[in-house]
Amino acid sequence: MAVERVGNMTLEELNQLIERVVDRRLLLQPMPRRKDPRSVQEILDSIDRNMWTPPPGAKSSLELLREDRDA
Repeated sequence: MAVERVGNMTLEELNQLIERVVDRRLLLQPMPRRKDPRSVQEILDSIDRNMWTPPPGAKSSLELLREDRDA
């Protein structure tokens, strides 16, 4: 694939390139999120109720990462 230099582009080609980049970025933006009707305290309480605790003797995430790295 040939490398095209911006300096070799016409003004119209440069404008088209900029428009394509802006359009692509606008498409990749996340959709606006809805406001959660719960209070901060309700959200924190929900997190506490649903938190998972690994069983005794389970490997830590660090140990699992080291195993993956050394495998």
